[in-house]
Amino acid sequence: MSLSTHSTSAKQDLREQFLHPSNEFTPVPFWFWNDDLSPDEILRQIADFADKGVMGFVIHPRIGLPETIPYMSDTYLDLVETAVKDAHRRGMTVILYDEAMYPSGAANGLVVKGDPAFASRGLKMVELGCEKPVRLSDVLEDGDVLVSAQAVRRTGDKPDWQTLTLLEPAEGQVSLQREDSGDWTMLLFIETFSRGTIRGIHFGEDDGEPNAPAAADLMNPLATAKFIRLTHDKYYERLKDYFGTTIQAMFTDEPDLLGRRHRKGLRAWTEGFLGYFLQEGCAETDLPLLWMDGESSDEVRRRYRKAVNKRMVAAYYKPLSDWCEQHGIALTGHPAQSDEIGLLEHFHIPGQDVVWRWVAPEDGKAIEGRHTTMAKCSSDAARHRGRRRNLNEMLGVCSPGGGWALHAGDMKWYMDWLLVRGVNYLCPHAFYYSIDGPRRINERPPDVGPNNIWWPHYTQFADYMKRMSWIMTDSANVTPIAVLGREDWLPWKAVKPLYEHQREFNYLEESLLAGACTVSDGQIRIANQTYTVVIVENDGLWEEETGRILSQFIEQGGSVIQLQTGEARRTMPATAQAAAPEQIVAELDRLLAKDAALEPACPDIRVSHVVKEDNHFYVVVNEGEQAYDGSLSVGVFGRTELWKPWEAEISEADAYPREGRTVIDFTVERRQCLVFRVDPSAAPGKEGLRREKRPVVSYSRRLSADTWNVEAPQLTEHALTLGSWTEREGWEHFSGTVTYSNKFPIDETKSPDRRVVLDLGEAHEMAEVWINGQWAGVRMWHPYSFDIGPLLQPGTNELRVAVTNSLANRVDRVKLPSGLIGPVTIAEFDR
Repeated sequence: MSLSTHSTSAKQDLREQFLHPSNEFTPVPFWFWNDDLSPDEILRQIADFADKGVMGFVIHPRIGLPETIPYMSDTYLDLVETAVKDAHRRGMTVILYDEAMYPSGAANGLVVKGDPAFASRGLKMVELGCEKPVRLSDVLEDGDVLVSAQAVRRTGDKPDWQTLTLLEPAEGQVSLQREDSGDWTMLLFIETFSRGTIRGIHFGEDDGEPNAPAAADLMNPLATAKFIRLTHDKYYERLKDYFGTTIQAMFTDEPDLLGRRHRKGLRAWTEGFLGYFLQEGCAETDLPLLWMDGESSDEVRRRYRKAVNKRMVAAYYKPLSDWCEQHGIALTGHPAQSDEIGLLEHFHIPGQDVVWRWVAPEDGKAIEGRHTTMAKCSSDAARHRGRRRNLNEMLGVCSPGGGWALHAGDMKWYMDWLLVRGVNYLCPHAFYYSIDGPRRINERPPDVGPNNIWWPHYTQFADYMKRMSWIMTDSANVTPIAVLGREDWLPWKAVKPLYEHQREFNYLEESLLAGACTVSDGQIRIANQTYTVVIVENDGLWEEETGRILSQFIEQGGSVIQLQTGEARRTMPATAQAAAPEQIVAELDRLLAKDAALEPACPDIRVSHVVKEDNHFYVVVNEGEQAYDGSLSVGVFGRTELWKPWEAEISEADAYPREGRTVIDFTVERRQCLVFRVDPSAAPGKEGLRREKRPVVSYSRRLSADTWNVEAPQLTEHALTLGSWTEREGWEHFSGTVTYSNKFPIDETKSPDRRVVLDLGEAHEMAEVWINGQWAGVRMWHPYSFDIGPLLQPGTNELRVAVTNSLANRVDRVKLPSGLIGPVTIAEFDR
């Protein structure tokens, strides 16, 4: 089938955009400014970033800045301007961070300084006896406000909620005028200062230290206005010429209503907040249920959270969003919790944060638990609100056990985990200006950039993130399945089997279902998405309006699958009930043909189907520890190509038609992502049946462990050989590079174009290989295999392997396996 010149050019342009993606899709790492800064060093580091393909950064003031560089001072802003000007010259992106450390909103304590009433506040409950009047002066501290006084009779240890009574203070005291007052408990609800803090930027300002800055009251719009004056306005005054061009966004970071290390037992509160609480359908007499259990505790707490979120949006997020929009930049960052999707309403670039290895390759943590919702929290917030990009601040303290033991393979795993779920703006956490002294240990390690072993090869990471972010931008994912969530809760149990069976879905908030969706003809439409099936993990806390809309959807022919959890008091309308999550998949199989199906089945493979410029892209990620070999059947027919984003390679896929579908044979290795592009406007490149027989090993040899020459920076009396060098005395905590060399013969009678693969077996953790002095490549995770055929010569060949181990051995004083362990084999394949 011939293509027009225009069509061919457009398709070629797609390939070029993939192979050589725009710097618009660059990773934008957090850049920790954590030492005595100098303009020359700032410029040197920016040049180093650009040299590795990292064309952007978030300027993040961090603990370790000297007191000679006060936050937002002229000295500090001079240094920011130096960085921004150089970024502008290089065509780089800058995101400004709105705080001095985190959480955001306090301006390193300056919001509270001079205005102590702007300090973070909360509500506490005080239980007292009712035998005698209580003088308020005895229970109220400076700045405290009595919000409500109540009394309840206790039967044993349990309150009798039917007896709950409001008490009116009089003449500075509260009392219960009853003869049996000894059987009653007085409950005082007092608005008070939380005494919460944030982490500051100078030594002595960290958690629990005497100079830790005071957290601000983020539900007070006046406090937010001061925060904006102290940070945003000052940045704009100095850097307005770069807003909207080089400076593209302002980052707000996990705002915390009570602050860190706040007084225990508080609930977030602020002046006049009782009115918000009542507007959500609660009563003043519901206040005890924020602490104590009763029949409607869950419902009251849900409505309280809604009130808090509405106030937070009105007093904090929307003013920040409006300011950014008025000044030509985007609001980005993320809320404090992993599934607070509703708080992303006013983010121009919705975001989230993978941190503390709550999500990880091991122990089912890829798809189990609340935090596994965070990637789709931001991507689905963006999809349903028409936002082009969504962000994740990734890798913070994501090594096993913390410290510097993050492996490059795990770093790649986190990237893929995010990208296949629709995240398209990656912010690595973090590149450190300095790792001197405590900075390398205490500041949420490790450095995932210039101060780690993979930095010489970071261009490959940067280009990979660009390619995948490009694919996931300006594209729409294809799924008829919506999973219902709330503004502060996204279910994970119901979606675990969807991941395991390659059933793509999107989270849809009930507020959007009621306010932004069109429901007609058995379809729910919002933005570029259309859903015919809704999955509800029912905990009985849904709004009545949600049930009404789902009933309408069902009447029109839509399907609702309900997973009943616990003893939910409110049954939602549904066309099918599931007693266990696995039953959801069976019901989906009955309702919907699979858009993408694996043969054989594998629970570790994730598949996302997106459409970009009328082309279909199937993103396939292996989240498991073993290679997968099989086929992918997709419901789109056309010319099919295999795009390898890590290797920057495009080739014809091993694809063939079967029963109106396209079947693609493939192998996806551990820590690998493959992309299959199907162009429905072009005829398939192949006719016929399955791909040709896979190559088989015709000859294999193992290089003996005692034939290696080992060069090390510090040789002990016993020379090193294959095996972990941490087992050698004196090498337990060595971090560095050791070089291994060997020789092997190649049969001159064999075909010169045969495929020859070197497999290093086990290695820890970065291995660089040369054959006959020629670079063969670098591998940073298993499998450590290299295609070396083109580099071989007849007769004797020289192999050199340089292995660099983790910095954790030296920095954290651990004893991780290190070096070339093997076995090392060379295999020849028949083509």
